[in-house]
Amino acid sequence: MKAETVEQKTDVHLLMRKIGERARDAYRVLSVASDTQKNEALIESSNAIRRNVSEILKANESDMIAARKSGLSDALIDRLKLDENRVEAMGKGLETVAAFPDPVGKIMAQWERPNGLQIERVSVPLGVIGIIYESRPNVTADAGGLCLKSGNAAVLRGGSDGFHSSRAIVECLHTGLKAADLPTEIVQIVPTRDRAAVGEMLNMHGLIDIIIPRGGKSLTERILRESRIPTIQHLDGNCHTYIHSSADAQMAEKVLLNAKLRRTGICGATESLLIDEAVSDKLLPDLIKNLLAAGCEIRGDALAQKIDSRVIPADEEDWATEYLDAVLSIKTVKNFDEAIRHINFYGSHHTDAIIAEDSAAVEAFLSEVDSAIVLHNASTQFADGGEFGMGVEIGISTGRLHARGPVGAEQLTTYKYVVRGKGQTRP
Repeated sequence: MKAETVEQKTDVHLLMRKIGERARDAYRVLSVASDTQKNEALIESSNAIRRNVSEILKANESDMIAARKSGLSDALIDRLKLDENRVEAMGKGLETVAAFPDPVGKIMAQWERPNGLQIERVSVPLGVIGIIYESRPNVTADAGGLCLKSGNAAVLRGGSDGFHSSRAIVECLHTGLKAADLPTEIVQIVPTRDRAAVGEMLNMHGLIDIIIPRGGKSLTERILRESRIPTIQHLDGNCHTYIHSSADAQMAEKVLLNAKLRRTGICGATESLLIDEAVSDKLLPDLIKNLLAAGCEIRGDALAQKIDSRVIPADEEDWATEYLDAVLSIKTVKNFDEAIRHINFYGSHHTDAIIAEDSAAVEAFLSEVDSAIVLHNASTQFADGGEFGMGVEIGISTGRLHARGPVGAEQLTTYKYVVRGKGQTRP
């Protein structure tokens, strides 16, 4: 048994090294490919997804059957599920990415030194990007398409839940790459569910340049703890909606219901409601009643419980929890300052919104809340690259370095300095 375990680890190690080496070679080809060639690959990939919708849905049904048997939650089942509309959205997303200007080769700045040297700062790809994600099969198309557009090779390690779905989608991306005469190794999916593959990816320094995690807290914390490769962080989405005392009541209700319940399993879903005590008696009764009627469980502080006896007592853990389900915590706050302190302490610096008509409070919120995305009078579920006009995204970066907020094609580039001279030497 021991020998088999060692052999299995060796097999995974060799498999991942080969994938990394192929990605490195493919990146060298892609990094100098024209925008026309990259766009052809994206459009042909989109066409292939539309032609093969029945095969993709059949593969997804296999994943769904296994997920239901394993007891996956309804919210995660929703993340995993594909239908014709979601498959069409993947195809449309690739077309949208193709329509954007090439993010590679842009002159970001240029100047001339007194000695005559001409200096330019020019955008270039990051290199080979390893993307580790859970459940959502659409990430396979989004990540592959964005990496292709930005000149990066992609090594995709999707969740075991979406194993068959992701493989079917990658086949379509390979069809597009072949049509554009580009190596299929530009987009590779790890062909094993063995969790050892993740550990291997995190140690493939020299073959993989950047790791992007997209998933639950346990996954992202493991990657941040173990990775020897720089990461673009996508932490949990403990998002807040704050109803200020100046809020319009009808707007507050409409926005909150959408922010919490439109799709409960996405990272931009509101998990905590903060509301000023000054308007809690007026607004909370209807808010709680309508949330409960829509099937949302409410966990609240003493004041929220007093307003409606169906509210379950909230504890300290609730304020810091990303439920990814039809559950909402409610905290009443004395004033604006308490709301800001609560969000910055308990939040995950992902997405937070204020519903208010007081312009001073609005501007203070947008300035003082330390999150990647802050909104005024809008649902937190707009935290999405597509809604930002970026086509698709790999995730929402909650870190501070390199990229923050939606990570699209432009965010998957870095830069180099190009210096042109006429024989200058340094004195």
